[in-house]
Amino acid sequence: MKLIVAIVHDDDTRDITDKLSKAGFSVTKLSSSGGFLKLGNTTLICGVDDDKVQEVVKIIEEEGKSRTQLMPVSSGLFKAIQPLSEITVGGATIFVLNVEDFIKL
Repeated sequence: MKLIVAIVHDDDTRDITDKLSKAGFSVTKLSSSGGFLKLGNTTLICGVDDDKVQEVVKIIEEEGKSRTQLMPVSSGLFKAIQPLSEITVGGATIFVLNVEDFIKL
């Protein structure tokens, strides 16, 4: 058994969780935020059999595409005129962990 921990962009959470649920996977959703851009993220936790890992990863990959968006760049000198910078958001960071024991009560 494996534990999949996926950190995804808030905007992708509903599509990912809906598709995982429709495919028969249970998923737990935790709100989180990124350290660098301070954007809203969601951490998804899903326990699956070893042979189902790639199916879950594929769903997350399909529904959690990265994209670019314009963000204001904070400048200490000219706060009234903030230039915009294009950054990449979305995508996912996925951890697949071995589970020694699984107990459902």
